[in-house]
Amino acid sequence: MAEPGMESDADLAAGPDPELAATMGFSGFGKKARTFDFNALFEQTRRTAVERSRKVLEEREKKEAEKEKEPGSQCGVVNSSTALSCPVKRASSRDSSSSGSEDSSDEELIGPPLPPQGSVEDSEDELIGPPLPPGYKGGDEDEDEDDEDDNIQEEEEEDPVKKIPDSHEITLNHGTKTVSALGLDPSGARLITGGYDYDVRFWDFAGMDASLQAFRSLQPCECHQIKSLQYSSTGDAILVVSGNSQAKVLDRDGFPVMECVKGDQYIVDMANTKGHTAMLNSGCWHPKIKEEFLTCSNDGTVRTWDINNDKKHKNVFKPRSAQGKRVIPTSCTYSRDGKLIAAGCQDGSIQIWDKNMNVSGYFPPLICCENDFPIIAFQIFCLHFTGDDTLKTWDIRQFKTPLNSVGSLLSFFPMTDCCFSPDDKLLVTGTSVKKGQGNGKLLFFERETFKKVYEIDVTDA
Repeated sequence: MAEPGMESDADLAAGPDPELAATMGFSGFGKKARTFDFNALFEQTRRTAVERSRKVLEEREKKEAEKEKEPGSQCGVVNSSTALSCPVKRASSRDSSSSGSEDSSDEELIGPPLPPQGSVEDSEDELIGPPLPPGYKGGDEDEDEDDEDDNIQEEEEEDPVKKIPDSHEITLNHGTKTVSALGLDPSGARLITGGYDYDVRFWDFAGMDASLQAFRSLQPCECHQIKSLQYSSTGDAILVVSGNSQAKVLDRDGFPVMECVKGDQYIVDMANTKGHTAMLNSGCWHPKIKEEFLTCSNDGTVRTWDINNDKKHKNVFKPRSAQGKRVIPTSCTYSRDGKLIAAGCQDGSIQIWDKNMNVSGYFPPLICCENDFPIIAFQIFCLHFTGDDTLKTWDIRQFKTPLNSVGSLLSFFPMTDCCFSPDDKLLVTGTSVKKGQGNGKLLFFERETFKKVYEIDVTDA
């Protein structure tokens, strides 16, 4: 006997239990699943496709044979000019007659269209590829245009006047008194101005609206006229030189970073003091070292400073006349590599020192040029001082006489700046006029010939 709860083989063979099927929720419970032979299905499908393709091909060959037997057929005679076009004509006539039929898709030609009628020579002259864009004039003309563009570009490179950035102009109102100092951020995004009204104003070109107002104005040196403003090589610090004896360094937004120490005015030897003791005249940043800057003063010294040490100068240089007397440096600057320091002095001399040539704490002048009048510029450096309304260039290898000189550059201020263009082909300086007597100008001269090549009128102030 079978155990309770166990079904016998006879019960399973008898079929599914109706009560169990109703309980499970579907009627096919207990039936054996159907199996399929996929290989047989694929073989049957392949044979069907082969038979259908053979039938279509036979019908197509039969129709072509009947058309060839018809009199007046265009394809009865085959030549080189019409052999390729006949299948196209047959296909088009067949499409028009059998449009809407079920077999039209099978009878259409597959692939790109055949080339148009014509001889082999004509087909060689035709262009191959996608259609040409509108305005295309051919390869030869394009080469000529490219040559013309290259020639124009070479002419612009040869002509430095075309590189002067004077395409746009705006007027910024600093105040009511003379603007004596300008400084441009290395990126060209900001400008700082200083004047005889003791103010330093910050201008942001990107954030400026139509009113063209400065976003900040301050008086960093109290009641002292601003003489020089310059951004550091990285643009994150500003050197402020004013009429007092202490230069200041501000950050990019005008907040104080450093103030140079003031020296002891009762010490005779200025090399023994920690800082300047008289009014400053000029200053500039080192071109390579972003922490170092240079100042000169009426105390007869030129000093270098480190922005991280405000307690004492780094080095001190003392200009001397031919008789060994103290002379006042009115301007100072570094050479482009930062190895040399130059000062234009009140007696008209230009004196140059090597920073690495230190003899017992004293730096002897490397070159000293004596002149009757103060100098503005020379070839390696750019000094901004004028006394005889002249602009001069110098070669330190032949320092007895200037290379070139131009006069009648009128100026009513103790300092007039000048600078070289980035490619060293032009020199630019400014002139001033009395109020109501015309416009001041920016004048551009060729460095080699000192020929005036361009000028820009400034405002009538």
